Amino acid sequence: METPANNAAGLPNGDAGFLPDFCAIRAVFAVVVSAQLLAFVLALAGTPPGGLWWNELGLVSLFVQWVALSCTAVLCLTRRWLVRLPPRRAGLLAYTLILLLVLGLSELAFQLLPTLDGTPGQHRDYLIRNLAIAAIVAALLLRYFHVRRQWQMQVAAEAQARIEALAARIRPHFLFNSLNTIAALTRSRPELAEEVVQDLAELFRAGMMDVQARIPLGEELAIARRYLNIERQRLGRRLEVEWTEKNLPLDAAVPPLILQPLIENAVYHGIEPRGDGGCIHILATYNKGRLRLEVRNPLPPDSGSPRRAGNRMALENIRQRLLLVFGPQARLETEQRDGQYRVRMLFPLERAA
Repeated sequence: METPANNAAGLPNGDAGFLPDFCAIRAVFAVVVSAQLLAFVLALAGTPPGGLWWNELGLVSLFVQWVALSCTAVLCLTRRWLVRLPPRRAGLLAYTLILLLVLGLSELAFQLLPTLDGTPGQHRDYLIRNLAIAAIVAALLLRYFHVRRQWQMQVAAEAQARIEALAARIRPHFLFNSLNTIAALTRSRPELAEEVVQDLAELFRAGMMDVQARIPLGEELAIARRYLNIERQRLGRRLEVEWTEKNLPLDAAVPPLILQPLIENAVYHGIEPRGDGGCIHILATYNKGRLRLEVRNPLPPDSGSPRRAGNRMALENIRQRLLLVFGPQARLETEQRDGQYRVRMLFPLERAA
């Protein structure tokens, strides 16, 4: 589900700051690994030719990890204030904090290390060397975080545009067929015609929602039923529908119109080409934090797969929309089995609090 710090594509918003969350376990792990790699480089660079560089690796690693984890802790504690500042001021403040911390820890290390004789020249060189290394590494890291942030914002903008382009849209042929059905019912069954108009209005209302909007799962299922009610008026007994629902969190929030396009595909590619029609089976189950929505329809006659053009394009658009909204945890699977074409959609879903 969407959190306030994420957009529909799962990317951070621009007002969250360009600094990563150093309180997160993954960030701390990345800091530890990066610091150890830096320790290897410093140990190799500081060892004369023919020397045993690993003899100094222990002390270098200890100091570098000490500095890295201390800076991580400070940036974690100050992040709530840093994210409220403009990017430039936040970067300068973080840079200053890192240099001050390195200076203080270097002074402490110089007093504790028995290998240093404590002469003024060595003291000054030691502090300057550590500050210079810290200044270069911190500047590169902060620049990397800033560039990565800009890239994330660009990806977010592109993903937002893709979501809007790939959002489910009702096919024009369905609109024309629905209007013809309403026109035919107006004289013979005006009350039913009014009901169909209301169902059609609800479908278009859902189609015009913001791409980042979320609706209860129960409302999404109701939209699918409204669509099927309209198609039943047109196809009559040729269209049969079976529903299987199990343990559904009907109040959990989902993107609008994620099920209706699959049902529309089933009607358009599986029922309409068959003279005797067929049955669409819709399964909706929830288990261990994952929602499964599956639509089954009979295969068209004289064909091993759906014949009408556009089915693959529509499924690919739905698959991309799921990936943009839910990330790699979402899947859209298709298969043909027992004379049926099956489309299965799975994605993580949290119950409403």
